[in-house]
Amino acid sequence: MGETARIRVLSLRGEDGVESGLRIAGPSSPAILFIHGVGSTAAIWDKQLLAFSSYACCAALELRGNGAVPDPTPTAISRAGYALDAIAALDAIAAERAVIVGCSLGGVVAFELARRIPERLAGLVLVGSFAKYPDAENYVRRILAAVDAAGDMETFARARTMQLGLPPERERETIEQMACKSRASYEAATRATWTGDYRGDLEAIGIPTLVLVGERDGIAPRVLSEEIAVGIPGARLVELAGAGHVANADAPDAFNRSLREYLDETIAR
Repeated sequence: MGETARIRVLSLRGEDGVESGLRIAGPSSPAILFIHGVGSTAAIWDKQLLAFSSYACCAALELRGNGAVPDPTPTAISRAGYALDAIAALDAIAAERAVIVGCSLGGVVAFELARRIPERLAGLVLVGSFAKYPDAENYVRRILAAVDAAGDMETFARARTMQLGLPPERERETIEQMACKSRASYEAATRATWTGDYRGDLEAIGIPTLVLVGERDGIAPRVLSEEIAVGIPGARLVELAGAGHVANADAPDAFNRSLREYLDETIAR
């Protein structure tokens, strides 16, 4: 029996009828909802689901249009749509409140949830994320131009992977997860990921917050995590040595230690 045999997979539908997915391990409570980035799928959290499955109900959300679920129309892929996916996930695991752990785009979705359903959030862990991405419109244009120049998602994924500061053993997984997305969905997700502005929301976030950043993150460098940590009252910033943009997969042992310390403090409250 393989390691991932303990992970159950569910299909979900948001309030707007769009399909998403969920990978679940662990008991019924307390609840942790993990949300992946624009280049990943929910499977990027499998090491965390297994590491914490004796501790909490661990659920990794498969956002709409991310390869493991049917493609919606591109107009359904938005920050608002992602929030509906997350709310459907919380409902599916019957979580009145949950700790949200979001990487990159996942952090953006966490900010969206803090804006929409703050009463259902027990805490935030933001990994390689940002309240506002600098020069976002031009950054999006450059990514879309690179997709166009590549011609297909696998070719683009190979080129994009070189920018992520990955350990060599992570390159194949990253290419496979990015390449499984359709071009239309990835382009819509790119627009949704980088163009939000949550700087005005930070001061009002009143739940325990851990901000994690990979030492080698060239996509969302430390200064963007520092902005979040300074803006959210009481937030704590931790840099993970040797990790790139997807720190939970690049340095899982160090990531899990930081998450465990945070959860021990947060869930014990």
